[in-house]
Amino acid sequence: MESKIEKAVELFKEGFNCSQAVVAAYAGEYGFTREQALKMAASFGGGIGRMRQTCGAACGLFMLAGLETGCTDGKNREGKEENYKVVQMLAEEFKKRNGSIICAELLGLAKSAPTPPTPEERTAEYFKKRPCVKMVEEAARIWEEYRAGKRFDE
Repeated sequence: MESKIEKAVELFKEGFNCSQAVVAAYAGEYGFTREQALKMAASFGGGIGRMRQTCGAACGLFMLAGLETGCTDGKNREGKEENYKVVQMLAEEFKKRNGSIICAELLGLAKSAPTPPTPEERTAEYFKKRPCVKMVEEAARIWEEYRAGKRFDE
């Protein structure tokens, strides 16, 4: 269990965004190469394209939920509902542990403050002021607990 969580944190510390770190840690288990996982999740960092909306680590968690529970038949309403239930349950657990699923709120940023698309350099100061490592770790931990059979809504 810890190895995937540690892998996600390691990927983030290597410079990948929060969503990439979570998804790429599990790439092989879902038949993706590391490169495919990194590309698939690339747009979700920084609260989706650095717009500070839904936390990228949470987005990565939701992508994993889709890989595990997503349906492939467009007419399968029950399958869609089941996936949405899982995503909502995971989102609630992420909120419970972290206070929000919104990137700006997690970072303590003003809601109206625009953010340029340029990512910040990963320095010691960056890691001191950003809770992103914790968000990546929690997203991966929630996923591990879910896969181990824990249901957070019980």
